[in-house]
Amino acid sequence: MTKGIKIATIGGGSSYTPELMEGFIKRYEELPIREIWLVDIEAGKEKLAIVGAMAQRMWDASPYDVKIHMTLDREEALKDADFVTTQFRVGLLNARIKDERIPAYYGMIGQETNGPGGMFKAFRTVPIILEIVEDMKRLCPNAWLINFANPSGMVTEAVVRYGKWDRVIGLCNVPVMATMIEPALIGKEPDELIYKFAGLNHFHWHKVTDSHGNDVTMDIIDKMYQEDNGLPKNIFDVPFYREQLEQMRMIPCGYHRYYYRQEEMLKHALEEYQTVGTRAQQVKQTEAELFELYKDPELDHKPEQLQQRGGAYYSDAACETIASIYANKNTQIVVSTKNEGAVPDLPADCVVEVTAYVGGQGARNVAFGELPTAEKGWLQVMKAMELLTIEAAVTGDYNTALQAFTINPLVPSGETAKRVMDELFIAHKAYLPNFKSTIERLEKEGIEVQDELAKSLN
Repeated sequence: MTKGIKIATIGGGSSYTPELMEGFIKRYEELPIREIWLVDIEAGKEKLAIVGAMAQRMWDASPYDVKIHMTLDREEALKDADFVTTQFRVGLLNARIKDERIPAYYGMIGQETNGPGGMFKAFRTVPIILEIVEDMKRLCPNAWLINFANPSGMVTEAVVRYGKWDRVIGLCNVPVMATMIEPALIGKEPDELIYKFAGLNHFHWHKVTDSHGNDVTMDIIDKMYQEDNGLPKNIFDVPFYREQLEQMRMIPCGYHRYYYRQEEMLKHALEEYQTVGTRAQQVKQTEAELFELYKDPELDHKPEQLQQRGGAYYSDAACETIASIYANKNTQIVVSTKNEGAVPDLPADCVVEVTAYVGGQGARNVAFGELPTAEKGWLQVMKAMELLTIEAAVTGDYNTALQAFTINPLVPSGETAKRVMDELFIAHKAYLPNFKSTIERLEKEGIEVQDELAKSLN
């Protein structure tokens, strides 16, 4: 790569962008960035202007001369880029509110990346990421795509399977949080422990050993029932059954609560739905407050309030991955990437979330080995659901979408689930062109969104 790196960030008007800038500034000596292009769409123009100005102030306050460009022209941003990061949300937070409220109206879990909402987020996001990949093939064929857009694992799978683009790594802050917070539970520093992850994005497990190779997973599990367990801000803390963790001898990620303690998670979600509002409604308020802060012409650093947004350690995952590829550092990072045998319970050509050494050739996976019986079963069902969801997103096939809904463990199959799916199609009409004929049919049948708030949102 030539001296001076060009980075294009799609979804540049995101409230997370200052987190990204902080990570790049911290790593500038090993990652000499020349210019950063923040890209957004017309609907995000105002946020882009606010966060772009703040990003420039952050660089101006640093010792480094880096220019921030803001544009609504994706092609201009992508041309000759070395790295492309994606953090966009199709339909903005209003779409997430619909994803959460429409299932909740019918007594189902509505969540950003799990259950009905997660599948519809994929339906909206997958076609856009494939358009971006086609642009990259023309404008920056040697660039690496670093994806943070949720559902990150499914989006990365779509890039590999349907975009035919292997220079991609999917990321998530959840594994980073585990590796940063858990060591202190047993009196260790992060660099004194060795982590091994396996599974899917928001559906992985991990084991931990000390620097002498002694398994300390159970020591951490013991402490998890006494102290802060490092959950992301957006997950309600229902303890896992200790007996279950003792049987599997692995630590599940926080999102497993939706599957292992579905009854309690649903009860809490429905209480919020009926009182303070869903997580997306709460996040919308937090984001509005953040952008008020970002408008301050004196603010030139990431504000503490960004931690409440749920993206702690986001920059450590994204920026360290880019620095590791650029400088061939072979850093150990948890990534979504092609399996290649690391998790033998799944096909070699599908995308998994695993520990890998990241360097100039991308991710080289650490083999995890076979999972125990229960976890293997869960994993295979979830991967089948992901593959069906992605296929439906690409083809616009209603029948495939229904199959994905039916196999999803968070969706009670039957007439109510079908009704939820149909209402979500109507609600997201503007962002689902692949399903145009399906939506026209549903409209003729008189399907309407019943939740009044979801119905009122554009």
